[in-house]
Amino acid sequence: MAKGEPKSVRFESAEKTKAELRAEAEAEAKVRSVEFKSQHFLVAVFFFWIFSIHATGIYLFTKGFLLTRLVLDHKSTCAEPPIALDNHGTCWHPKTFDKAVVVIIDALRYDFTVPHDDTQHYLNALNVLHETATEEPHNAFLRPFIADPPTTTLQRLKGLTTGTLPTFIDAGSNFAGTAIEEDNLVKQLREANKTLVHIGDDTWHSLFPGYFEPNFTHSYDSFNVWDLHTVDNGVNEHLIPLLRTPEKWDVIFGHYLGVDHAGHRYGPDHAAMAAKLKQMDGAIREMIQALDDNTLLVVMGDHGMDAKGDHGGESDDEVEAALWMYSKKGVFGRSSTDFIIPPKTAKDRPAAQIDLVPTLSLLLGMPVPFNNLGTPIEEAFIGKSGNDWKNMAAVQALTASQIKNYQTEYAKVRNLDDKSTSEPMRLWNKALQTWTSSTSFTTSKNEFYRTAAKAFMMYQEENLRVCKSLWARFNVTSMVTGISILALGLVSLLAVTTFRIDLASQAPLLLQRIGMGTVAGAVSGAAVGVLAPDASTLNSVLVAISIGSLFGFASNSALLVSLSAGLAPTSLWGWMAVIFTVSQSIGFASNSYTIWEDEILLCFISTFALLSFVSSLRQAATVDRVLGAYHSILFLVITRVASLSRLCREEQMPYCRSTYYASATSSTSATWQLVIPFALALLIPSIIKSFYEGTRSYEASAIFWIGFAFRLGLYGSAVYWTLDAADNNDWLLLSSSTLGTIKVLLAQIILAIAFAAGTATYTFAPPCIRVSTSSVSANSPSQRPAVTILGFMNVHGSRYALLVTIWLLAIILVQKPMGGGAMGLLGWQIFSLAEILDTNALSESSAGPVVLALLGAFYFFKTGHTATLASIQWDSAFVAIRSASSTTSYVVSAVLVTLNMFGPQILAVIAVPLLVLWKQPPRRQGLLGKIVRAMACHVAYHAVINLATTMWAGHLRRHLMLYRIFSPRFMMGALVLLVVDLVGIVVALGGLRSNFLSVAEIFGW
Repeated sequence: MAKGEPKSVRFESAEKTKAELRAEAEAEAKVRSVEFKSQHFLVAVFFFWIFSIHATGIYLFTKGFLLTRLVLDHKSTCAEPPIALDNHGTCWHPKTFDKAVVVIIDALRYDFTVPHDDTQHYLNALNVLHETATEEPHNAFLRPFIADPPTTTLQRLKGLTTGTLPTFIDAGSNFAGTAIEEDNLVKQLREANKTLVHIGDDTWHSLFPGYFEPNFTHSYDSFNVWDLHTVDNGVNEHLIPLLRTPEKWDVIFGHYLGVDHAGHRYGPDHAAMAAKLKQMDGAIREMIQALDDNTLLVVMGDHGMDAKGDHGGESDDEVEAALWMYSKKGVFGRSSTDFIIPPKTAKDRPAAQIDLVPTLSLLLGMPVPFNNLGTPIEEAFIGKSGNDWKNMAAVQALTASQIKNYQTEYAKVRNLDDKSTSEPMRLWNKALQTWTSSTSFTTSKNEFYRTAAKAFMMYQEENLRVCKSLWARFNVTSMVTGISILALGLVSLLAVTTFRIDLASQAPLLLQRIGMGTVAGAVSGAAVGVLAPDASTLNSVLVAISIGSLFGFASNSALLVSLSAGLAPTSLWGWMAVIFTVSQSIGFASNSYTIWEDEILLCFISTFALLSFVSSLRQAATVDRVLGAYHSILFLVITRVASLSRLCREEQMPYCRSTYYASATSSTSATWQLVIPFALALLIPSIIKSFYEGTRSYEASAIFWIGFAFRLGLYGSAVYWTLDAADNNDWLLLSSSTLGTIKVLLAQIILAIAFAAGTATYTFAPPCIRVSTSSVSANSPSQRPAVTILGFMNVHGSRYALLVTIWLLAIILVQKPMGGGAMGLLGWQIFSLAEILDTNALSESSAGPVVLALLGAFYFFKTGHTATLASIQWDSAFVAIRSASSTTSYVVSAVLVTLNMFGPQILAVIAVPLLVLWKQPPRRQGLLGKIVRAMACHVAYHAVINLATTMWAGHLRRHLMLYRIFSPRFMMGALVLLVVDLVGIVVALGGLRSNFLSVAEIFGW
C-alpha cells in the first residue's frame, strides 16, 4: 500500500496539470480573441476616419468649385411694371390668350420633328409640328430650343419656369428636387388665382407642391425608365377630355415621358422610339382638334438625347430640343419670309429655353418673373404681317427693364464693382435712348422700333454673358482648403503603407492621438465660427477637425520613425506601382489623355502581366516558374479579351467602335450577347473551383456555394437577361407587365441567394477544409492515427474568397450581358492575380493592391461606363423593383445603380484582403496588419487619382472642356474614392472578422 499511494498521488497530479493546461489555453485563446476583435474594431475606426477626411476635403473643394448663384427673393408684380408703356392692359402687357396648355415631351430632340431623307426610326414619325408650322405659319411655328447644361429634367424645369440658368451642382438632385422658392411663372399664375392642372411626370409636384388643382391633377412616377406607357397613357386619358371643358381650368401642364424612357431603354434608333413618336403625333393632333380660339398650345422638349438615348451633359444632341407653339387665333408671324419654313437643323435660328418664360408670361398677361434672363421669342409678338416692331420693341423693353432691375439688385447684394456691369449698362443706356426716341413719334416708325428692339436684345445678350461669368466665379480659398486636406489625408495613407511595425497593434495609440486632435479642432473651429460672423461655423468646424486630427495622427512617435525612413519604394514592384499611379495622375491634365483613359489602363495592366511573366521565369522552384508564367500569360489574355467590350465617348469618334450595346445608337444588347451570361454560368464556377482544387480547398461550404448556389444564381441571371431581351423584342406572347413582374421576382431571388444565403454561408460556415484520419497499422511504431487536413495551407484565402464570389454574383446580375461577361473576367483575373503574387512572393508588396485598383478602373470602362453623366445606366435601378415610389425603393434603386456603375471598383476593394490571405495557413501572425497596409495602399491609389483630378479640375477651371471632360472626371474620382472607402470598411474589413474567428475556432490563434 505504501508504494501504491505515491502512484495515486502522481496520477492525480498529472491529471491536474492537463486540466490547468487546458484552462490556460482556453484563457489565452479568449484573450487573443478579444485582442483581435478590439484591433479589428479600431482598424475599422481608423479607416472611417480616413473616409471622413476624404469626404471633408471633397465637400470643401466642391463647395468652391461647382458653380452656384444667389437667388433673390424679389418678385415681379402687375402693379409695378418695370417701364412705362402706352397700353399695359391689365398687367404689364395686354394678354393675347386667356388659357394655355403647356406640353412637355421629355427628351424631344429637334431632329425628331423635321422631315428627313434618312431612315432611322426616330425620323419622320412626329410630323404634325413641322406640318402645321409650314402650312399654317400664322397659327404655328417650330424652332430649335436650346437647353443649358446640365440636361437633366429637374434643372430644365427650373430653367423653363424661372427663366434663369441652373448651376452644375444641381445635377445631383435630379431625382430629389426641392420646391422652387424664387419667382417663377407657375407661382405668378397661382397668385393670379388661375386654376392650374398638372398631368404626368411627378417631378412637378416636388418643385411646385400644392400649386395644382387636386381634382384634375394626376401625377405618375417618373423614375422607372423601363415603363414606356403608363405616364403617356395617363396624360392622354386625362388631358384630352379636359381640353373639351375649358371652363374648369386656366393652364394645363402635361408632361410625357415615353420618348425619354424609350431612349434610355432602347436608344433613339429603335422601333419603340418610332412608336412613341407616332403616339405623340396622334395625341397632338387630338389636342389641336379640341383646342378653342383663346387657348395657346405649347409643345416642347426639355432636352434632347445622345446617340444611345441618354442625357445629362452638354453635347449637341443633348441640348438641342424642339419648341412648337400653336393657336387657332392666328397671331404668329415671321420677320422674314425665309423664316416660314422651320430650320432644317438646330444650328439655325435657335431659341434659348430661358426665352420661354418671358414669352409665356407676356402672352398670358402676367409679369415676367424677377430673376428671368430670357428674351421674348420673335414669332409670338411680331404680328401676322411680320412687321409689328412697335409691339416687339414694347415686349423687349419690358423684359430688358426687368433684367435691368435684377442686375441692379444682384450687384447690390453681391457688392459688385462698376467694372463688372459697365458694358451692360452702356448697352442699356443706348437701348433706353433709342426707345425714348422711338416713342416720341406719333406715327408708326417701324425702323425706330426695330432698332430699339434690337438694342434691348443686345443688352439682354450682354447681361446674360456677364451673369454667366459672375456665376463662374470660384471660391478659390475653399477649393485650396479642400485640396490641402485631401493631400494631408493622402500623406497619412502613404505613411501607413510604409509602417515598419504592425499597424493593427498601433491602432489604439493612433486613434487616441487622432481623437485628441479632433476635440481640439472642434473647439477651435467653433470658436472661429463664433468670433468671425462672416465665416461659416460648419465649414470652420470641419476644417479645424480635419487639420487637428491629421496633426494628432502625425504626432505619433512610431509614425515619425516610419516617416524618417522615407516614403520611397524599396523594390522594383514598388516603383512600378508608383510609376503607374503618378503617370496616370499627371496625365489627367490632358483632355485627350482623359478621353482615352481606358486605353492607358490597358497598357498599364498589360505591362504588369509582362513583368510578372519575366519575374516568374526567374523563380527558383520549378512549380513557381510554371504556375507564375502560366497565370501571367492568362492574365494578359484575359485583359485583351476584356478590352473588346467598349462604349465609346463622343470625343473618341471616329477612332472607336462601340461593342457594349447592339449598336452605337442603341441602349439594348445584341441577341448574340445573350450567350455570354449562360457561358458565365457554365464556366466561371468551374474556373473558380479549379483555384480551390489547386490548394485542396474545395471542401465544406465551398462545394455548396460555388458548385450549387453561385452557379444557380448565374443561371438565374442569364435567364433574367433573356427575359429582358424577350420583353424588348416582343418574342413572347406574355404582356410586358407580366414579364416585368417575373423579371423582378427572379432578380429578387438571385439577390437573396447572394446576400442572404451567401452571407449566411460566409458568416457561419466553417473553413473550407476536410479532416481525414487514416487507420493505424499493426506494424506501425506509432500508435497514433495519421491526420490529414485538406485545404490547410489556404485556410484563410479559400474562406475569404467566398465573400468575393458573393458580391460578384450580385454585381453580374445588375450588369447587362456584356458587362456581366466583363465582371466574370474580372473575377477570374482576381484569382489569377492572387496566384501571380504568391508564386513571386509579392503578397506583401504594393504591386498587388495597385494592380487590383487598376483592374477596377479598367473594368469600369468595360462595363459600359465612361466618365460622363450620360453613361449612367439608370435602368439598372429597376432590376429588382418595379417602381421607386417609397423611401425604401429609392434607397434600393440607389444601391442597384451604385452596384452597376461602380461594381468593378467595389469588387476590387473587397478582393484586397484576398491577395494577402491567399495560401496562408492558420495561426500566421501579423496577417491583420498586412491586410491593413494592403488596404491603405489600395485606397491610396484612389486618393491619388482623386487628388489629381481635383487639382487639375481646379487649375483648369476656365478651360473650354471643363464641364465636358475635367469636371465629370473629378466627380467620378470623388465618388469612386468614397465608395471604395465605405465598401472597404463595411464589407472587406467587416468580412475579415468572421473569417479570422472561424479559422481560430478550429486551429486557435
